[in-house]
Amino acid sequence: MLDPLVRSGPMSPCQKMQASLRSVRKASGAPDAFRASRRCARFWRAAAVVRRGAGLLTLLAVLPLMAAAQPAPQLDAPVRFGILPLGGAFESRSDWDPLLAELSRAIARPVSVLSVNSYEALEQAIQRDEVDMAFLSGKMALDAVTQRRMKVVAQVVRHDGLPGYRALLLTRKTPPFNTKKSLLAEPERWRLARGERQSVSGFIVPQLQFFLPNHIAMETRFLSEIVGTHQTTALAVANSEADVATNNTADFERFKLRFPAEAQRLQVLWESELIPHAQIVVRREYSPELRSRVQTFLVGYGRAKGPRGDGERLVLKSLHDLAGFVAADNSSLQPAAKLAYQLARQNAMTAQWVNDAARQARLQRIETSYAEQVTVLRDLSP
Repeated sequence: MLDPLVRSGPMSPCQKMQASLRSVRKASGAPDAFRASRRCARFWRAAAVVRRGAGLLTLLAVLPLMAAAQPAPQLDAPVRFGILPLGGAFESRSDWDPLLAELSRAIARPVSVLSVNSYEALEQAIQRDEVDMAFLSGKMALDAVTQRRMKVVAQVVRHDGLPGYRALLLTRKTPPFNTKKSLLAEPERWRLARGERQSVSGFIVPQLQFFLPNHIAMETRFLSEIVGTHQTTALAVANSEADVATNNTADFERFKLRFPAEAQRLQVLWESELIPHAQIVVRREYSPELRSRVQTFLVGYGRAKGPRGDGERLVLKSLHDLAGFVAADNSSLQPAAKLAYQLARQNAMTAQWVNDAARQARLQRIETSYAEQVTVLRDLSP
């Protein structure tokens, strides 16, 4: 059973005073209301003094603890599942509902769904600890594991049997905006439709493997840009609202089925190297037993014979034509970490700097960050 997502939190002392103030005003006790307001102001001034008196060293010591500390999930609270925006929020949620209902029964816990319209919205929800489990592509999964204390439990597989998919650039078949030579020669004349910066195939890989090697920065060199889902970018080019779109092989196959007339107007101008498939991540605060039950359910989903297995396979097909899931751990994100590292280096090398020392300092920070990520991904402890 899928429960709605509920957000709640305790009131601060000042909020409690303000609540009292509102009730006092109703009773027309103006002097009491004034005193309540004064007490609230004094509270914040005192808090500011305490904060200043604590000193910078204490603050620096406390911040890592605040970032690392996560409340243990309540045993009867819903497991909040976050979904990448594939197509649209409603479409993504309706596709996942049958699988998550079965997951809820398998782990004997309610499962609620957070389906959003953008990568950024999902990323912010994860940062606010509003997501306990999620279906994420490489860069977002990498950040969730290395920054938000989550663990990989499974990775998707597709019917083609390949260990990944490819990023694409799409254009219309008809001239004038339909050749790679024209795109590289005059990007300023082209209108771009791309994915968000967190999207591996919608931004990171095209930028790293195609545009930057040809001295083109996606964010600054085009006449205009549209930022959206892969469906949005493909439709923009098909309907002449943009001239070139980032996309990927899996989403473009799905697009051909849903928009056959529009797909007929498009061609693939470029495709990338293979990109690893998306992962399912779960909060570390959940017990190893619960994470193991989630992994067992996912790996077994769609494998059974008979009517039940047939029904599950239909659900998987609606989920981006998935064939199922395989067990995975954090080490499956090492290719994603390398992609992010390579893009950061490329950006640092091509950016304008005050002097070479500043560039070298940035490159050193990139190396340090990458080494830290690799260390985290090699940690396979429960």
